[in-house]
Amino acid sequence: MPEDEEEGIGRVREPEGDEVLGIVLRKEGGGKYRVYCTDNNERICRIPGSKKRGLFVKRDSVVLVDPWKIQGDEKGDVVHSYSNAETRWLEDRDYLDEIKEFL
Repeated sequence: MPEDEEEGIGRVREPEGDEVLGIVLRKEGGGKYRVYCTDNNERICRIPGSKKRGLFVKRDSVVLVDPWKIQGDEKGDVVHSYSNAETRWLEDRDYLDEIKEFL
């Protein structure tokens, strides 16, 4: 096993393209969440229908957000939720520097 791979972590999904990391501040109701993102925007995010059953999101969890094409600074979709081990992996590689005060 390579030394940089921690126990219980396979491949960690990293942000691609426009995607940003964020931390869930609170549930807004109606399947929406208020998320503070690494690009210093606070967005109202929803879980898209295809992922609604397989994605578990709670307060203070780190998520991957895909901003909308229109109103992208205000709204987005939660496309992935990270486990505690994956969050530590992202922290060790300085992905979460902008949102460190919320962790």
